[in-house]
Amino acid sequence: MDIDSVYQYLGRDNLWLYGISTFVVLWTLGWLYRDSLEVENVKEKYVFVTGCDSGFGNLLCKRLDQRGFRVIAGCLTEKGADDLNMATGPYLKTVLLDVTSTASIQKAMEYTKQEVGDNGLWGIVNNAGRSLPMGPTEWMRMEDYTSTLKVNMTGVIEMTLTFLPLIKQAQGRIVNVASVLGRVAANGGGYCISKFAVESFSDCLRRDIHYFGIKVCIIEPGFFKTAVTSLDPIERELHRLWNQLTPEVKASYGDKYLDKYIQIQRLIMNASCDSDLSKVTNCMEHALMSSYPRTRYSAGWDAKFGWIPLSYMPSCVIDIGLKLVMPRPAKSV
Repeated sequence: MDIDSVYQYLGRDNLWLYGISTFVVLWTLGWLYRDSLEVENVKEKYVFVTGCDSGFGNLLCKRLDQRGFRVIAGCLTEKGADDLNMATGPYLKTVLLDVTSTASIQKAMEYTKQEVGDNGLWGIVNNAGRSLPMGPTEWMRMEDYTSTLKVNMTGVIEMTLTFLPLIKQAQGRIVNVASVLGRVAANGGGYCISKFAVESFSDCLRRDIHYFGIKVCIIEPGFFKTAVTSLDPIERELHRLWNQLTPEVKASYGDKYLDKYIQIQRLIMNASCDSDLSKVTNCMEHALMSSYPRTRYSAGWDAKFGWIPLSYMPSCVIDIGLKLVMPRPAKSV
């Protein structure tokens, strides 16, 4: 069949469309193949995970242990460490870790250095975090911001910088857990601020250290059922914030504002929180195991089809959406 016959069969006007379609299909197949490639000898690779008492970190440690990684789990409490040790194999080690304490971080690094030896540290997963207090910005005091920023922002930065020599030694991975609320600021308090900071810190870090063969990955979970999204602590913190307000500020919002705000939080959490934590840990595992890890991982359907697309829209769209959802203060103009 000569070229003229091909043109006649396909149609000259549609030939460019077939060419683009073929390119897209081949590119997609190539990307899927590349994305499926995994590193070898995981039984010789060490991974340090923070925030392992419960939630994502706890599940990730169990999954990595099953895959054969040498896991070092940072737990805040002795009970969390004991429970994790009982649920995993002999190659998983636990250390007590408070990411707001320089001394605690340094002690964990020294322990890890002895464990990994000449292998270096293949991966660190900065998962430890806190969400509360969240609420209207005017209700916050400086200590309400700093308590969250110390864990979610300063803790991530200090852990990364302290463990970086061990990661350079192994040409490994840094996996930082941000949030969809690091793309869309939907709440007052330190949480959104800290997660925006994790995003920017990770981007700067990735561009600075890629020359050393280190990969930096960002996990952006949507809403999941963990201790961070538990309704009881959220409501307790909202009552605490309300009770510390002056009578003048309370009057500007109105007596019914707090109850309405709590009702909306209940509706949002009950409707949007996913109980399948593996959607997040699968992303973390891929970041640690893939030969070509992605820069960003959006975990959860609400993240993929809600929050992340929303983050690319004009600010006025988000402003209007929140204005329609959130209650109005009594003395609003």
